[in-house]
Amino acid sequence: MVSSKQIRTEFIKYFEELGHTFVPSSPVVPMDDPTLLFTNAGMNQFKDVFLNVGTRPYKRAANTQKCIRVSGKHNDLEEVGVDTYHHTFFEMLGNWSFGDYFKAEAIQWAWQLLTEKWGLPKNRLYATVFAGDDKLGLEPDEQAEHLWREVADIDPSHILRYGVKDNFWQMAETGPCGPCSEIHIDLTDDCSGGKLINAGDPRVIEIWNLVFIQFDLAQDGKLTPLPAKHIDTGMGLERICAVIKHIDELKSNKPASVSNYGTDLFVPIIQHIEKLSGCNYGSGAKNLPDRYDSNDCENIVDIACRVIADHIRTLTFAITDGALPSNEGRGYVLRRILRRAARYGRKLDMRDPFMYQLIPTVIDIMGDAFPEIKEKAEFVAQTIKAEEQAFGRTLDRGLEIFEQVANGISAKGEKIFPGDEAFKLYDTYGFPLDLTQLMARERGMTVDEQKFNELMEGQRQRARSADKQGKSAVIISDEIELPATDDSAKYNPDMQIQGKLIGWVIDGKWIDDGTISAPQKAALVFDKTCFYAESGGQVGDKGKIITSDAEFIVEDTQKVNDAVLHIGQLVKGALSVGQTLDLLVNKNIRKDTMNNHTATHLLQWALREVLGGHVKQAGSLVCDEYLRFDFTHNQAMTDEQITRVEELIIEKIDQAHNIVITQLPIEEALQRGITALFGEKYGDVVRVIAIGADDAENIDKAFSKELCGGTHISNTASIMDFKIIREESLQTGVRRITAKTGRKLRELMHQRYDLTVELSQILKVQPEKIGERLTALMEENRKLKKQIQQGPAIDITAETQKLLDKAKKIGDVTVVIGELPHVPVEKLRGQIDWLRKKTDTLIAVLGTRNDSKVQLISAVDDKLIKQGVSAGKLIRQIAQIVGGGGGGKDHLAQAGGKLPEKLPQALESAEKIIRDALEKNE
Repeated sequence: MVSSKQIRTEFIKYFEELGHTFVPSSPVVPMDDPTLLFTNAGMNQFKDVFLNVGTRPYKRAANTQKCIRVSGKHNDLEEVGVDTYHHTFFEMLGNWSFGDYFKAEAIQWAWQLLTEKWGLPKNRLYATVFAGDDKLGLEPDEQAEHLWREVADIDPSHILRYGVKDNFWQMAETGPCGPCSEIHIDLTDDCSGGKLINAGDPRVIEIWNLVFIQFDLAQDGKLTPLPAKHIDTGMGLERICAVIKHIDELKSNKPASVSNYGTDLFVPIIQHIEKLSGCNYGSGAKNLPDRYDSNDCENIVDIACRVIADHIRTLTFAITDGALPSNEGRGYVLRRILRRAARYGRKLDMRDPFMYQLIPTVIDIMGDAFPEIKEKAEFVAQTIKAEEQAFGRTLDRGLEIFEQVANGISAKGEKIFPGDEAFKLYDTYGFPLDLTQLMARERGMTVDEQKFNELMEGQRQRARSADKQGKSAVIISDEIELPATDDSAKYNPDMQIQGKLIGWVIDGKWIDDGTISAPQKAALVFDKTCFYAESGGQVGDKGKIITSDAEFIVEDTQKVNDAVLHIGQLVKGALSVGQTLDLLVNKNIRKDTMNNHTATHLLQWALREVLGGHVKQAGSLVCDEYLRFDFTHNQAMTDEQITRVEELIIEKIDQAHNIVITQLPIEEALQRGITALFGEKYGDVVRVIAIGADDAENIDKAFSKELCGGTHISNTASIMDFKIIREESLQTGVRRITAKTGRKLRELMHQRYDLTVELSQILKVQPEKIGERLTALMEENRKLKKQIQQGPAIDITAETQKLLDKAKKIGDVTVVIGELPHVPVEKLRGQIDWLRKKTDTLIAVLGTRNDSKVQLISAVDDKLIKQGVSAGKLIRQIAQIVGGGGGGKDHLAQAGGKLPEKLPQALESAEKIIRDALEKNE
């Protein structure tokens, strides 16, 4: 059987031989296109060429593009698993012409590849062409229809016309567009599928779309010819692999059940699912040569396996390329997909996290074509596992709640699942709406989506209101149209400028005439400013705006569209519209903020050096007090990793690197490997911050290169120092670092030094001994707590009195031997002193023990020492019995041991040793 690897390779090599340049797949998470959540077609990375705003050094290209379709008009989520040819993730094989060849070559080469190279039966292939459209003012694409007859020996009756919905391609509501010609294959047993084209029937499927981009669509619907005509084609690898697998059956008109899930792109994943779950995929496909080609759409086991196999591919590639599960945007799409798969896992009785275990199989299948999934495998697995664990804690309870509500509805004979219950499942148990809708459909129900959306919008409004209240005291209506401010002077090093007052916002109203007098809270707008408005994680500037007799304190700077708002208080005098004022940024605050911003760039570089290339920025906050940096990583950093990151950054600070700031076209910047923030909207020309380059001509030599619109220092030495204050978890797969630099770090260090001196005085130790002393105190406190927990304090003297009462007399010597309750060895010494006072001539051996150790102490009267009896010799002998050792002087000695169970044996031995010694001296 021909493998998917071979088919992929043959496609690319075929077009390379036709003069095409192989272009690697772009990330499935688009960096520079805010209109897309995910890359959904091969043409995405060439969009700028079609829009005539970008160029390439080649005219022909071919590749295999990683694609995800789970939102917008390209949303196949509901079909995934139910049929056998729709996916959320797929590979799109494609070839492009940028103003080079056009329809004739595209049609001829596609036909030759399919029929001559791969041997697809010609009698099963259909070509569709554009039928024209009166609204667009376009005639039928007779040129394409003629070319199919001329350059391809297709059956003329297999060339069919269809309208705008099927055979006219648009990039968006406006812009490049054109007719397309789709190639479909008839998979029916008797080649009767012509009438099923574009009918959504799995027996006739589209395998290749040839798009002829030749028009520009205006807002008014008018079409004008493009100056250059382009070709954009796309063929799903999964579909063509499934077709080629059954090419012999198709040629001989034998029954064939063609399924994408029966190819080597999916079978190993499904086999892994079978192994994990104990299920049997394709059990109903008894008459098929390969059960993995089953088209059984009713078998829940098959559907579950397909969904999981599809979704793990999507998750693996999306997380590899920078997306993470979250509650917003593409992150929420991933969370929905993962939770959908987890719920299907329950259908296979898999309750523990299992998705992450499938990743090695995905890598085995696709890692050679896309090596990036090998490099990020551990990170992806940790991210998915953590997300599975988090949802798993509420999944079963949510399913239980759903069943309770659904059973109640069924009992009433109703078919509508309440929107408030669906919202409860979302808000409390993390069930995306489409998951609740899926479960409802399985019960023959629909969800009250309108009510759900009303509750969701209410929640969003409350969140927006809370956000506005927290931003500043000046609330500005979204409907206000404010004049633009020239803020190019925000990068000027002197941080001051003169500007003309255009107007102000007070109580949400825009006023552009008159006068205001102190005291007054307002948001001032000028024709130009040197104040930096909050953007890209950097907070807005503070400062003051003055004239000879008025003063306005700027507490915050925000931007609304193109207007910069200086938010604060007029504390002195009066201001009038049209007046020229001095705008003065607080230089100390700005410089501290710039130190932190540049340090954030150093931090991202150092984290990638220490933790690995998977680290990407996931958010930041830069102010004068501290910097906060969120980044993709699945585990808490170790102390050693934190220390190493600090060392790397301090090293770069001490080396006093210049900060090079320049501007580049966005395409050039990305091609040169300059770091961009996912989800950030960039213009055609971008600002580049490079650290470690001598000048703008050599920024490729910089160790840190990022696109950034923030303000920065001119040399790393200005940062002075760097210290990570806190490292913590933010969400699954995202960590947060809070750090300080410069003056604020110096202030903190002085505060900590004063605290160290105070602690040193309280504890009466040198500063370097504070840790040691605190450790000892904590241990003592632990022991005291344990004693308290064990009950009231023991009267140890009373226990010693009991031993004295039972003491034996050997001649005139009182021999006291016995075990006391567990007490510190100091208390044993105290009891020895007490016994000496109670007797004339004493030999004593006292022992105490807990679960893990033994303490022994012995004492001998001075006059017995002269007779050769020694406490030290005695204690050494019996200490061996308890697995320890000890010693001391002749009159007093102590020992310890680690065999508490042998204390009675040691004490018994002590009595024999003492008796032998005394009898020997008689």
